[in-house]
Amino acid sequence: MSFDRKIKIAPSILSADFANFGAEIRAIEDQGADWVHVDVMDGHFVPNLTFGPPAVKAFRPHVKTFMDVHLMIAPVDPYIEAYAEAGADMITAHVEAGPHIHRTVQAIKAQGVKAGVAVNPGTPLESIEHVLDLVDMVLIMTVNPGFGGQKFIHSGVEKTRRCREMIGDREIHIQIDGGVTTETAPLVAAAGADALVAGSAVFKGGSVDQAQVYGDNIRAIRAAAEAAQ
Repeated sequence: MSFDRKIKIAPSILSADFANFGAEIRAIEDQGADWVHVDVMDGHFVPNLTFGPPAVKAFRPHVKTFMDVHLMIAPVDPYIEAYAEAGADMITAHVEAGPHIHRTVQAIKAQGVKAGVAVNPGTPLESIEHVLDLVDMVLIMTVNPGFGGQKFIHSGVEKTRRCREMIGDREIHIQIDGGVTTETAPLVAAAGADALVAGSAVFKGGSVDQAQVYGDNIRAIRAAAEAAQ
């Protein structure tokens, strides 16, 4: 995947129909999704429980674009190999999930996949400053992780701007996860974000049988963000 700062829409399949994942993934990709975002939660690091490596492996054949796997689990290091083998194109780990984020990022890169590092709303960017030369993406949480459908935390806009300054000319994506809508996408795009995770904002009102609604939602978010870049 070549690097660019064009807006990428990454629908979170946490908001999809759990009984129909294959068709849902194909539908969002057909309707213009750039990446497929997989939220992995362990019921420990966050108060929810979602997808283990076997589920991610089952998603993989349906993903033709880019599978972006966000690990909201602790400990994270023991599971990196399993998620890489399940087919993740990028694995993102939280700086808060363990004491050695540098080691964690090294472990992800050692699997031959792209590495992301995530920071929660209350975590300062200084915590990731010394791994910026290793990562492919910084994920800025604009809700507290664990549930879809939460309201956007606006302090994430300034955090995004500061992150963009820290990155400088490095080829690092900035991803926003949490409360992304046509109203909030322009705010973070103007601040320097280029990858937008959207769950309910993409899937609302649509279905596999009405996939054009997904496309309308994706196009609306993309247009709002691009207008602000």
